[in-house]
Amino acid sequence: MEKLANIHPGEILKEEFLEPLEISAYRLSKETFIPQTRISEIIHGRRRITADTALRFAKFFGTTAKYWMGLQDDFDLEDQKEKTFKDLNEIHTYNNVA
Repeated sequence: MEKLANIHPGEILKEEFLEPLEISAYRLSKETFIPQTRISEIIHGRRRITADTALRFAKFFGTTAKYWMGLQDDFDLEDQKEKTFKDLNEIHTYNNVA
């Protein structure tokens, strides 16, 4: 079975919000008071969504901050899992048998 790609929250921002709503990164920047460079870096997967950014996106798009933080957390966990796959497989689950 083929593994699905780990999707950065910036890709979701672009494809599920900006493009369908016809909102430019420039407009998002101006309306949320987030620097345009930060918006661009998020869209291109070079920057994380911080709590501050999540709160601003939530307010603008009518979502929750937890939605945006959840996307980032899911991405980070999957990314770290891939990076530490070998080490994680060598860790034994604790079994408290007396």
